[in-house]
Amino acid sequence: MSDRTMPAADTLSSGSPAATGTPHIDAGDAGYSKDLKSRHVNMIAIGGAIGTGLFLGAGGRLAGAGPSLAIAYAVCGVFAFFVVRALGELVLYRPSSGAFVSYAREFMGEKGAYTAGWLYFLNWSTTAVADITAAATYAHFWAMFSDVPQWVLAMIALAVVLTANLISVKYFGEMEFWFAIIKVAALVIFMCVGIFLVVTQHEVGGHTPGLSTITDSGGIFPMGMLPMLMVVQGVVFAYASVELVGVAAGETENPEKIMPKAINSIMWRVGLFYVGSVVLLALLLPYTAFSGDQSPFVTVFDKLGIPGTAGIMNLVVLTAALSSLNSGLYSTGRILRSMAMAGSAPRFTARMNKGQVPYGGILLTAGFGVLGVGLNYVMPGEAFEIVLNLASIGILGTWGMIMLCSLLFWSRSKDGRVTRPSYRLPWAPYTQIVTLVFLATVLFLMWYGGGVGRTTVNCLPLIAALLVGGWFLVRKRVTALASAGTTQD
Repeated sequence: MSDRTMPAADTLSSGSPAATGTPHIDAGDAGYSKDLKSRHVNMIAIGGAIGTGLFLGAGGRLAGAGPSLAIAYAVCGVFAFFVVRALGELVLYRPSSGAFVSYAREFMGEKGAYTAGWLYFLNWSTTAVADITAAATYAHFWAMFSDVPQWVLAMIALAVVLTANLISVKYFGEMEFWFAIIKVAALVIFMCVGIFLVVTQHEVGGHTPGLSTITDSGGIFPMGMLPMLMVVQGVVFAYASVELVGVAAGETENPEKIMPKAINSIMWRVGLFYVGSVVLLALLLPYTAFSGDQSPFVTVFDKLGIPGTAGIMNLVVLTAALSSLNSGLYSTGRILRSMAMAGSAPRFTARMNKGQVPYGGILLTAGFGVLGVGLNYVMPGEAFEIVLNLASIGILGTWGMIMLCSLLFWSRSKDGRVTRPSYRLPWAPYTQIVTLVFLATVLFLMWYGGGVGRTTVNCLPLIAALLVGGWFLVRKRVTALASAGTTQD
């Protein structure tokens, strides 16, 4: 059997893997250790659903949309769950560190894998910039760092996380485990404190918490429904890491037992932590008290005036940014290796170090992070908003490819060419179709909102041209490797 996944065209022949139900094999899965345990994967799933988008981004979005932000988080959370549930079904069919790139190769051929992989790289390379920008912004909260240029702090954050990521997947898993523990503990503490303040009517920054905080400030939709729709693309960014759990499956022991539990838990976590936190924030302070320059959680503790609490919360949100950066370097390293083994990514991104870490792909993503450091130097005020919009394009493309793979997988199961696992995306194929429509709607809203969002959407022809041009550069190598049934060294 070839050590590559079988091309889509080959799956129709009698006795082929697809015809017999034998899972395909992706060469990019070879060489990894299986050091991620159940506790690692469960906390990676939590950490993937709680990141910079909530801890930093919720402040600006609350200021822009008011309490209706909770509705946007709830709606987007449902579709995020559909995406990760669809990916979970594919993972149970065939665990792969190449994740959706590997599935795109199986169901859409090498062009599909190439497109999925580079859209994912666009997502995480720009998200890395957002994360180091957020980390630098958080660090400025403390007086000892206030005079340090933002780009210097961004560079330090990148260097620290890159070093830790290159050691081994075990260290990555441990780091994410404790990062997630810190994030969850902080949110639980905030929610307990918030509920206590609302119940006791304890003043926060001169305001009495409760429903009156919302009703006296214009209600749930203080500026109408349109602002809520306009922040949806930013909310999608907040859920950008949920697919990380699928990438981690390739380095997990017993994914059949671990993955369903981890994925199913995402839904209630979204409801509790995202929607619950935003509702509490809206009850504690008027939406006008929040801003995009500071974490909304830090704002609340700052208004309480309890010495040290705002600093502790700021340390927590700094951890969240570093966690997201850590995850991005991890996942892109695996995705790029899967692509490199098929010839559609630079050869060096296939290389592994002694710790069984694909360091080439990690370094490539970190290189774009360095460009982000430069962006922080040139325009520190606008850096986060610019990269957030670019990352959102990558996220929409990645989620769209996952749902297309899921739809094609469902279609092949109806022909008897593959067998769906017992763990399935419910209501297929309607779930996939509705989710794809939702993603297209988010793209339209980005354009409709004008500003940086419209500029980003207008860049889509350029992104498409770069993808097409890149394909023509690599297609001969991809074709040669596919014809020979070999992999990239």
